[in-house]
Amino acid sequence: MQTELLETLVETEGLRDYVLWYYTPMALPIARGLSPCAVVYDCMDQLSAFHGAPPELTLLERQLFDQADVVMAGGYSLCRAKQKIRSDVHLFPSSVDLPHFSSARVPQPDPVDQKDIPHPRLGFFGVIDERMDVSLLAAVAALRPDWHIVVLGPVVKIDPAALPRAANIHYLGQKSYAELPQYIAGWDVAILPFARNESTRFISPTKTPEYLAAGCPVVSTSIADVVEPYARLKLVHIADSPADFVLQVERALAQDPVQRRAEADVFLAGNSWDATFSKMAGLVDVATRSTRRPRSIRPEMPSADRKALAVRQAR
Repeated sequence: MQTELLETLVETEGLRDYVLWYYTPMALPIARGLSPCAVVYDCMDQLSAFHGAPPELTLLERQLFDQADVVMAGGYSLCRAKQKIRSDVHLFPSSVDLPHFSSARVPQPDPVDQKDIPHPRLGFFGVIDERMDVSLLAAVAALRPDWHIVVLGPVVKIDPAALPRAANIHYLGQKSYAELPQYIAGWDVAILPFARNESTRFISPTKTPEYLAAGCPVVSTSIADVVEPYARLKLVHIADSPADFVLQVERALAQDPVQRRAEADVFLAGNSWDATFSKMAGLVDVATRSTRRPRSIRPEMPSADRKALAVRQAR
């Protein structure tokens, strides 16, 4: 069905010179019959490490690496891993919408569902899934019952009943992008309580520069793409055990906010999405001018891969 819809779109719109931009190798079979002028693989995560990842994903990614004219990776550790497969992978770490998130630095009224939560507040926004260290969250809340943890975001792929419950942990649900600065403006520390497991091995949290742009001190577990470059530049505090996490939050609370924000702003100055877009557009422009497309991207899967894929799909 998706293949038919995509091919109908290309035909009815009269598309001729177009680029196929993949965020997941799972979309490769959907577009096999199309003839783009260039193929881009924008690799944002190590998707095969996620809970419930389709078994054929690795095989399809190998094909996509062979076909793509441009491959981009969304983080330092992910880029290094993908460069072992293809040396010309381009690094594009998370950028930030500075005007949007820096608006959190301006004093403003608390949202209705946050205004009665006492300070100090530790805040997190994002998807709540197997990447969150729920044990760490529970332990920090127990160690410091006078601190209040605010969690924004949908619960995905895990049982909500598995989340820690305490009087000082507040799950406020999913908020729109537009609402985030108003919530962050009321936080004392922003946190990244990620578990250290296969699903977080290659992540590069976009919220790290967003927290910094909002003016918050940040405490994170030792995620590789937070340690480098943020912790190395002393922009983020790192801790993994509950006791150390509490200690680093205390240090974050004691920081001089003026100096902290000034140091963060130096790093963030050249890190806009506009700058990232310009660099990406340049790579795609070169690819569309240097390739001999259009051609069909329907590849012949190697026989061994065809057999493995058939067996996996039959399970």
